[in-house]
Amino acid sequence: MAEYDPIIRDIVEYVYHGQITEEHVYQRARVALLDALGCAIETLHLSPDCRALVGPVVSGTVVPGGVRVTGTDHVVDPLKGAFDLGALIRYLDHNDAYAGAEWGHPSDNLGAILSVADWLSQQDTKIPLRTILTAQIKAYEIQGILQQTNAFNAHGLDHVILVKVASTAVAAWLLGLSESAALAAVSHAWVDGHPLRTYRQAPNAGPRKGWAAGDACMRAVHLALLTQRATVGIRTAISAPRWGFSDALYAGQEVTRAFPYGSRVMETVLFKLITAEGHGISAVEAAVQAGEVLRQRGVAQENIADSIRAIRIRTQQSAVTIIDKTGPLRNAADRDHSLQYMVAVALLKGSVVETADYLDDSPWATDARVDALREKITVTEDLGFTADYYDPQIRSVANAITLELADGEVLEEVVVEFPVGHHKRPETLDGVMHKFRRNMSVMFGSEEVESIIQAAHNDETPIYIQE
Repeated sequence: MAEYDPIIRDIVEYVYHGQITEEHVYQRARVALLDALGCAIETLHLSPDCRALVGPVVSGTVVPGGVRVTGTDHVVDPLKGAFDLGALIRYLDHNDAYAGAEWGHPSDNLGAILSVADWLSQQDTKIPLRTILTAQIKAYEIQGILQQTNAFNAHGLDHVILVKVASTAVAAWLLGLSESAALAAVSHAWVDGHPLRTYRQAPNAGPRKGWAAGDACMRAVHLALLTQRATVGIRTAISAPRWGFSDALYAGQEVTRAFPYGSRVMETVLFKLITAEGHGISAVEAAVQAGEVLRQRGVAQENIADSIRAIRIRTQQSAVTIIDKTGPLRNAADRDHSLQYMVAVALLKGSVVETADYLDDSPWATDARVDALREKITVTEDLGFTADYYDPQIRSVANAITLELADGEVLEEVVVEFPVGHHKRPETLDGVMHKFRRNMSVMFGSEEVESIIQAAHNDETPIYIQE
């Protein structure tokens, strides 16, 4: 009988036997976990659309011993729990990010991890925080390492394929499946067929990009549970001629990885301290700095739009592909993936964009000055920025903005190579904790928030989702 494909074997070998020994990696994982939970609470507070998605499939259903959806009174099965938590963490595009040939958000996997952990905690299995952090680090690593060299987007596939794969592997481990069962589960994740990027790209960008991660988490938990019962694996799920993933969906390309699995991704993940698609965060920072130059020259904030003739943005190739968006913006999901929109709003506000600025009821969504500035923006790829973006030793996410004034004067270009939230910015972790406290404050008192932080620093804390 054929062996499982190497990619599948390597994933399971890492999950079941990989050792994470560096304490600073666990410290970053704690911060990342808190950040994701804060994003979930922020979503509950700000997004009625996402609130409508969470809860039991059949209204009023309460699952005995089920998953308690954070911030709500819903008690659901572990599949719906994975969907709900994954959607809440991801929906407002404020959770962490990681880039490579593919793009993605490693904390998406926490939807599956926390759902399985909470469900098991209602049974006889008590899972300590250290175990959850280990699963989290490994899910981040699987997704991020495979993102480095595999451009699923180039074939129209969405990056949540890797959420499904990584979450299936760690869910199997948390559930106590044997390695052979985990191999089977991960093989099924590869042959599932996979969502298209259609819902992330103009002219169809829309809310599904906010719940796609939850959908992947839900499927991952389902596959792990099915395999727990007896499902047979598919050994050449990736490599089988004609019918395998590579030939059927990946144009015959091999799925590869450039680095061994370790803890690289957790150590370098980008935290979203500004609510903007990750490739545009440094552009928002540059826009705020450029606006400050105008104010120092005596331009009143209300006159900034009229004072600008043209805005030129140099950026990386990924930003051009994902967020260089002109024409009508039809919803919040459209706006938060428009580089032009986020730069225009930052210039007009004189400060960074926030979650509420993308919503349909935001004054910026209908402000004619925003569209006027968007029309003045040209976006071009800078090959140096692209090279540094892909270089694993640099991993910048650079943007540069040049303003041409109405009188023809061209101001000095503003360049930001490493956005706030990047691991090379020393203020990042303090900024994440400030963001967490702010997000949690809409539902919890300060003492409760501090007790949550304290619990997150105790490896023996039992994991459950607070109602």
